[in-house]
Amino acid sequence: MTNLPVKDIIPQLISALSEKGNAVLISPPGSGKSTWLPLQLLNESWLGGKRIIMLEPRRLAAHNVAYWMAHQLGESVGETVGYRMRGDSAIGVNTCIEVVTEGILTRMLQGNPELAEYGLVIFDEFHERNLNSDLALSLCLDLQQNLRDDLHLLVMSATLEAEPVAQLLNDAPVIVSEGRTHPVALHYWPVNVELRNMAGISNDIKNILQKESGDVLVFLPGAGEIQRVHAALDAMLDDSSIVLCPIYGSLSQTEQERAITPATNGKRKIVLATNIAETSLTIEGVKVVIDIGYQRLAHYHASSGMTQLDTIRVTRANADQRAGRAGRMEPGVCYRLWTEDTQHSLLPANDPEIINADLSSLVLELAQWGVRDVTQLNWLTPPPPASFKQTQKLLIQLGALNAEGRITAHGQKLLELGTHPRLAHMILQAEQKGLGEMACDLAALLNEKDILVNEASTDLQLRLEVLRQLPHTQGLPVHHATLQRVRKESQRFQNQLPVKNKDDDTDNTGMLLAMAYPDRIAKKRKDSVFQYVLSNGKGAILFEEDALRKHEYLVIASLDVRKQNARVFSAASISEQQLYDLYATDISQEEQVYWDKKEKSVKATEQTRLFDLILKEKRCDTADPLKIQNALLQGIKDEGMASLPWSDETRQWQRRVMLLHQFNKEQWPDVSDNALLITLETWLAPYLQNTTRLTQITTTTLKTALETMLDWNTQQQMERLVPTHFIVPSGSRLRIDYCEGEIPVLKVRLQEMFGLQTSPAILDGKQALLLHLLSPAQRPIQVTQDLASFWKNTYQQVKKDLKGRYPKHYWPDDPLIAEPTNRVKPRAK
Repeated sequence: MTNLPVKDIIPQLISALSEKGNAVLISPPGSGKSTWLPLQLLNESWLGGKRIIMLEPRRLAAHNVAYWMAHQLGESVGETVGYRMRGDSAIGVNTCIEVVTEGILTRMLQGNPELAEYGLVIFDEFHERNLNSDLALSLCLDLQQNLRDDLHLLVMSATLEAEPVAQLLNDAPVIVSEGRTHPVALHYWPVNVELRNMAGISNDIKNILQKESGDVLVFLPGAGEIQRVHAALDAMLDDSSIVLCPIYGSLSQTEQERAITPATNGKRKIVLATNIAETSLTIEGVKVVIDIGYQRLAHYHASSGMTQLDTIRVTRANADQRAGRAGRMEPGVCYRLWTEDTQHSLLPANDPEIINADLSSLVLELAQWGVRDVTQLNWLTPPPPASFKQTQKLLIQLGALNAEGRITAHGQKLLELGTHPRLAHMILQAEQKGLGEMACDLAALLNEKDILVNEASTDLQLRLEVLRQLPHTQGLPVHHATLQRVRKESQRFQNQLPVKNKDDDTDNTGMLLAMAYPDRIAKKRKDSVFQYVLSNGKGAILFEEDALRKHEYLVIASLDVRKQNARVFSAASISEQQLYDLYATDISQEEQVYWDKKEKSVKATEQTRLFDLILKEKRCDTADPLKIQNALLQGIKDEGMASLPWSDETRQWQRRVMLLHQFNKEQWPDVSDNALLITLETWLAPYLQNTTRLTQITTTTLKTALETMLDWNTQQQMERLVPTHFIVPSGSRLRIDYCEGEIPVLKVRLQEMFGLQTSPAILDGKQALLLHLLSPAQRPIQVTQDLASFWKNTYQQVKKDLKGRYPKHYWPDDPLIAEPTNRVKPRAK
């Protein structure tokens, strides 16, 4: 292996680590950076005889990297080279290189904050940007800067934007090693394959297999798709020389190793893989890659506190990594089952996991480290502040943090269990109630995929009963491999607790679940069979055939958070009495006065609440009148000013005052709808005594409330400046319309204006009225603000047009000296 490409940069890397302490190595897959390079650093003087920790993001990769390094030394794993991962380790007294998975490194840092026995920490495959890798790097930097200036850090990646990492590592040198890859021919599909059409995808794969030779690596988004394609190909391919090998995270280590081990006896291997095979694993012999073009990623929703697995398009970085697997040993070929146009639209790379992840474990780890504010550490990508604060709130609710965000003794115990803080809290709380073993079983179930095959019910109690082999569950179809993993995980939890009691009363399932998910306790909606509302305010829906719908209360472990009324995926029932027993101190009696949007009225109730969930509600006849008034005012603000009983008279009054306000803002108030909404408490509230509904507010009430905004003298001044009516030359008292447009309008028959030389005006002559001059039939014949111009330039033409149609009416030659009239002709003198 000494001809590996990474050999050429060893002197440069050793010099960088010796002089700078940190380094960034960019080297493609197959260069030897993971399986050969660490061995070359063991005897360096700057290491001072200390050990090397090497972080691998995946269990199978960690196991195989350790195996290959030990193999080169002619040793077994556990001698010079060993590994640590959850539930499995091979470390001896002489171990100098420890290959560990992400969570293990964090645990080592918390247990031994100085890492006194270690001189170098290697972060392999850092481009994957997993949450624990980012956390561990920040903690190591903090350790290096404050306690261990002799600690060396090496970040390695196949594809990574190196400069930001180098800056984070105190301007560490960036070293680039050339890879040893072969050309890969790319083929695009004429149309994008549809993920839901697994039969069509399987047929496409079959056709490519018949066209190409050599081992094949097929990328699919998840275990479900792998299982369906596996079954379809198994039925399609009548060839005993083909071996189908699935590989995904929840398979046993033996099954995963079978997938990456070269085929023997002339067999042809078809590996069906998730993105686990993108970079971390070397699958020998692959010549053909078939990429479906999708990946499944977890996305945490801070608003609901839930994580959703989303199936999305791969990024360009994903696609390049996958294609490169075909060129490791010889020239290869990659079939991308999407169009070239789609390729151009792909995003460059995935977001770092820290942006979209559940931060519960990270926040608790930081609190244990003594960090309550994320800005205290240096991050390549800092955790989102909103998610961080939301997570702190949850951990305070679980008792893991105190009100100041410091870790409690209970929080330290949660970390020791090595699972999600919710589940660890459930286990510890349950142990105090003699339900520790059942809680361990339930936590293990929640950490795994469903153990039942095609089961319609979402009931976790049923799964618990299957796990415990209760008689009535015999015959239910189960995933046996998943079942065994659940039992192993449960035993791991139990080994950390002084579990003494075995409680077979699975009716406590919902109560246990409520310990972990207090924010997901749900109550059935009124007049509904299968709709629920959660204690966090979200809505949830059961499948109609789900037996859980007969229960009033549920605790929901998972649901489709992308929808407003989300489908429940797993839950358990809980009784009202169990809720009272479990959360007696959190259940409160509260008087609630609120605006009911549906009824358009104020409701006053006495509520029994658990957090934000209303357990019981009844009418309250003794509510505080001020609260009722405030709720009504809020309702009006929510509904808008149009919800009030405006009459034409009150709207006219509003526009008159607004016109005055435009001319003199200091003297006259702003009575626009927005301004009135803001000041409801001042002008309307005094007139709302004993009022709970919008329908109880009359037009008279509204008119009085508005007019009272002006005192008597101001009202008199208003009547003079912006009168409601204008007396025209004929003697008619005509209404001025302030609402028709921006300029007040006076509609008047033409004959009534004879003798008036200039346009009528208001506001002491500052605002001319907009005249709508009407025909004898009350139809507009001219709109003007300049009456003098109309008489001079337009009247004669109007007279000519209308005299023939209205011959009985008065059409004088000179309107300025003519007698105005509201009749057909002036009265005879």
